[in-house]
Amino acid sequence: MRGVLLSILVLGACSPEQLGCEPRVGAEGPEAEGEHELVVELPPVVQRGDGNAIEYTLRVPRPETHYVEVDAIYPAEGESLDLLMAVWTPGSYLVREYARHIEDVRAMTPDEQPLQVDKTAKNRWQVTGEGELPAQVMVRYRVYARELSVRTSFVDADVGVFNPAATVLTRADRRDLVHSLKIERPDSWSECVTAMPEQDGSYLAADYDELVDSPVVCGTPHIDAVEVNGVRHELASFGGGRVWDDARALADVESIVEAQHRFWRVVPYSRYVFLNLLFGGGGGLEHRASTMVMGSRWESRDDDDYRGWLGLISHEFFHTWNVKRLRPTELDEFDYESENYFRTLWVVEGITSYYDDLMVRRAGLMERADYLAVLARGIGRLQETPGREVQPLSLASFDAWIKFYRPDENTRNSAVSYYGKGSLVAWLLDATIRQATTDKSLDDVMRLAYERYSGERGYTPDEFRAVASEVAGTDLDGFFDDYVDGTAELDWSVALRTFGLRFKAVEESEEHAYLGVNTENEDGRIVVSGVPRGSPAFEAGINVEDELIAIDGERLPHDFAERIARYRPGDEVEVTIARRGRLRALNVTLGIRPEERYELEVDPNATPIQRRNYQAWLGPESATDD
Repeated sequence: MRGVLLSILVLGACSPEQLGCEPRVGAEGPEAEGEHELVVELPPVVQRGDGNAIEYTLRVPRPETHYVEVDAIYPAEGESLDLLMAVWTPGSYLVREYARHIEDVRAMTPDEQPLQVDKTAKNRWQVTGEGELPAQVMVRYRVYARELSVRTSFVDADVGVFNPAATVLTRADRRDLVHSLKIERPDSWSECVTAMPEQDGSYLAADYDELVDSPVVCGTPHIDAVEVNGVRHELASFGGGRVWDDARALADVESIVEAQHRFWRVVPYSRYVFLNLLFGGGGGLEHRASTMVMGSRWESRDDDDYRGWLGLISHEFFHTWNVKRLRPTELDEFDYESENYFRTLWVVEGITSYYDDLMVRRAGLMERADYLAVLARGIGRLQETPGREVQPLSLASFDAWIKFYRPDENTRNSAVSYYGKGSLVAWLLDATIRQATTDKSLDDVMRLAYERYSGERGYTPDEFRAVASEVAGTDLDGFFDDYVDGTAELDWSVALRTFGLRFKAVEESEEHAYLGVNTENEDGRIVVSGVPRGSPAFEAGINVEDELIAIDGERLPHDFAERIARYRPGDEVEVTIARRGRLRALNVTLGIRPEERYELEVDPNATPIQRRNYQAWLGPESATDD
C-alpha cells in the first residue's frame, strides 16, 4: 500500500540555455539533464489494535550463555493454535532450519494454566486444550543464539542481534496480524536500534512479513544521522570503538544515498537505518527500511578495505528498490517454510552488483581507474571459471538454494555466480542499450521496471526482457538467450566500443609450464584442493585430496611452483601422488600457464561519442582522476 506522496525537484547542474555550460551527464547519464521530480512515499502508520496482535517479549537475563527467553501472546480461536518458525530469511536463499535452536516450548492460558504442545513438523508446533482455547494463549520458549551473521541471531555481553525469522514463532494461519516486539535489555546493552516504529516500549510491525524484514540490534552503538531529501537516515555502528572513522563513514553514506535517490527518483520510506556491525566477518542483508552489514572496524584504516565497505553499503541500499519493491513475481508472497525458486536472481543480485561500485563511483567516492580495476578483476574471475561454459545464468539463479551457499571442490568447474556473471551481463546490457539509442541506458530499464512492477505484482522473466527491449528500441531476445539462458562466451567488444575502452596489452614474457591444480599445505603435505576442468592435471586424472609427492622421481618442495617453473610447456612428466595412502604415478603433459591479467584502460583513440558515453556511465571527472 502506498501512503502520502511528497514531491521534491532534483535539479541538474545547469540549464541548456546557459552559454558555456556542459550537459550534466553524471549520475544518470545524458537523460539526467534538467529537472526530475523525486517522490517521497510515506508508509501508513502501524497501530497495535485491540487485543488482535501477536506480542513478543524477549529477555536476555544472562547474555554470556547466548540464550534468549521468549514470551509470546497469541490471539486464539477454536480448539487448536498452529505455530511456525521460518526456515530461511528473505535475501539469503538457503534453507537454514532455524528451529534447531528452539528449546523447551511450553503453552499456557493467561492465568498460566498449562496447555498441550505437540511438535508436528520440523518447524511447527500445535497448541491444544480441553475444548475451546481461551482468547489469548501464552507460549514460552528459549532460543540459543550464537551465530553472528546478518541472517541469524546472536547474543553476548556486548551485542544482541535479533533477526525475527531466526527468533520468533508466528501463527501459521495469520501472518497478517500486527506483531509487537519488546526487548528487555541486560545492563550491558545501552540501546536497541531498528527501523520499526516504537510505541509504549514495543516495536511494531504491520504483519509478519514486516517483522521478518526488520532486524533489531542492541548494544552500545555510535549513532549518527543525516537528512537527505527530507528523510532521516541513521548510521548505527556497533563495535567501532576509537578505530572506526564515524564522521567519514556518515559523510560517505550520505553521498551514496544522494546518488541513489538521483538514480531512482523515488524514496520509498520515511526513515532508513544502516546497522553497521564491526565485529569482524562480512556480508550484508537488505530490508525495506534498513540494512545490516558486517565488517571489521579496521576497514576505515585501509583504502581498499574501506572502498569494499562502501560497495557493500551501496549494494544493500540499492536493494531497497531492486528486490524489496521491484521484485520477481515468485517473491510477491513469501513461503517461509520451503524454497522460493525463481530464475531472475541474476537481476536481483547481479544487476545490483553492477550498480554497487558504480554508485560509489558516481557518488564521487571512487576514482575512475579504481572502478575499472574492480570491473577488470570481475572479468578475470569469470574467465578463470570453467563453469561459465556449463551453467546458464538463469539456472544459477534457480539453483541458488542447492548450489551457491554450498560450494565444493567442483563448483568452479560446474557453476557460475549470479553475482559475478550477473554484474558483467548487466554491464554488457547497459552498453548494448547505449549503442542502440542516443540517450537511454540500463538506468532507464530499472526505472521503467520499477514504475511498472514495484506495486502489488512483480515481474516475470519475459516481462523484464520486454522492458529492456522497449528501452533499447530493439529486440534483445538474442542477448538474453545467449547470455542469460545460454552459456555463450560474453563478448566484451560491445562494451569496449561503447565506452571507448581497451584491454591493456600484456607484456611479452617467457611462457611457463602449467600443471593446473590448487593446493593446500596440510602438516607439510602438498594436498590438491581443486582441479580446474581442462587443465593438464584434470586430463591426467589427478584428483582432489591427492597428495603431490614428486615429479620425475624428484621429491617436491613445499613451494612446488618454483619446481614446475623449471619445466617448459609440452614437457611430459611423471607425477607421483599418494591417494588414500597408496602411491601412484601419473603421466602429465604440462600446458601453458593461462594469462590471468585483465586490465582496462581508456583507449587514447576513443571517439567523441565514446568519450561522452564514458562520461555518462562513470560520472563527472574528479580532480584526482587520470
